[in-house]
Amino acid sequence: MTDASVQAVRAFNRFYTRWTGVLREGHLGSPFSLTEVRVLYELAHRDRPAAAELAKELGLDAGYLSRMVRRFERRGLLVRKPAAHDRRQMHLLLTGKGRRAFVTLERSANREVAARIAGLSPAARQRLIASMQTIRELLSPDPQRAAPYLLRTHRPGDMGWVIHRHGALYAQEQGYDERFEALVAQIAARFIQNFDARRERCWIAEKDGETVGSIFLVRESDEVARLRLLLIEPSARGLGIGTRLVDECIRFARQSGYKRITLWTQRSLHAAQRIYRKAGFRLVHEERHSGFGIDLMGQTWEIDLEPELGALTRRRPDAESTAEK
Repeated sequence: MTDASVQAVRAFNRFYTRWTGVLREGHLGSPFSLTEVRVLYELAHRDRPAAAELAKELGLDAGYLSRMVRRFERRGLLVRKPAAHDRRQMHLLLTGKGRRAFVTLERSANREVAARIAGLSPAARQRLIASMQTIRELLSPDPQRAAPYLLRTHRPGDMGWVIHRHGALYAQEQGYDERFEALVAQIAARFIQNFDARRERCWIAEKDGETVGSIFLVRESDEVARLRLLLIEPSARGLGIGTRLVDECIRFARQSGYKRITLWTQRSLHAAQRIYRKAGFRLVHEERHSGFGIDLMGQTWEIDLEPELGALTRRRPDAESTAEK
């Protein structure tokens, strides 16, 4: 390896640490260090992790993490509970106070990043995101976890793809007739015609320059949002894209002030149900119908967004399938 390569990487590291402000004593103007914020993030996004698990995952010294956990306990941010299968192993859980502290940090981080990239054009932002994804792909020790895909907001031409792929894929995999494609077209048209950027969003997933997935979050009422049109191409399943898209919907809904997200799906879409269940959605209603040419059991799922992080858990990628309307 050439000395020039080493120096280029080090120069980028110096620039990036300065740009992100990680050298400041209190991260995001909070009383927490960057490492403490990262540990809070992991606690908020994992299901009852053990301290040893976190230390290994984050590359932290076990003693250092143990002292941090004790500080968090003294401040009322987390509690330790023995594992059911082995009471010698302690699980870490954020308290309500800990969740609220994390939500404040998360919102501050989002605002800061948004302000830093606000001056970039949409094309420049896409270049930036793609470059960051490339760095993750090249440097990740686990290519599957690097997930070589990109999420972006919609642009002209995307609605045509959403309608076409829903119609074709659901006909092929589920046996739906053209009435389903007509429903998707109506949903997409209403989204464009009534689009409210403050409270609605469409995410498009790309992999290797090709569109491979979609999801929509639309306004149902002032307090309720509806998740719609989740689809993952067969070639991109197993990368965690479906889970990530649903996570983005939940995050955006919270930031937009919604109190609940609802969705409609079908009992036969098992992979989609696994994603929703792990995200914290619960099944609230079932009803038979034959609107797409075959007998189906429609399902309504919901997630309450209060308390703000009550439903957040760490999810593992599943073999996602197409999902709901």
